[in-house]
Amino acid sequence: MNWLLDVNALVALAHQRHVEHSRVIRWYASLIDSAPTIGTCAITEIGFVRVSVQAGFESDVPGAVETLAGLKSSSRIPFKLVVDGLGSDRLPSYVVGAKQVTDGHLLELAQESSMQLATLDKGIPGAYVIP
Repeated sequence: MNWLLDVNALVALAHQRHVEHSRVIRWYASLIDSAPTIGTCAITEIGFVRVSVQAGFESDVPGAVETLAGLKSSSRIPFKLVVDGLGSDRLPSYVVGAKQVTDGHLLELAQESSMQLATLDKGIPGAYVIP
């Protein structure tokens, strides 16, 4: 199985001070022997930078960019940047409110890329919620 990480899962994976870091690390460690790929995309990487700075995990944007690059280059599981060519016409039918748009888009992108969306959010139908 190949995984597209939601912003929240990516932030938790990278930052030890994140409240869900241990949870995501346990899941990550359980994947190592199965030879998966972890995907990010422009939305998740930009979201990572924004949230990392806003939450105080990083002091500035260059630091957040560097942290993400370090995570990707040092990972025992290869990371892949997924190219996103989907438009708003591909949003799933469950998306009816503004707060669902990005999650719905990521779900469709994962499916289009033969990946599973991995998240900490229980509100995304069809996504894998990291235990």
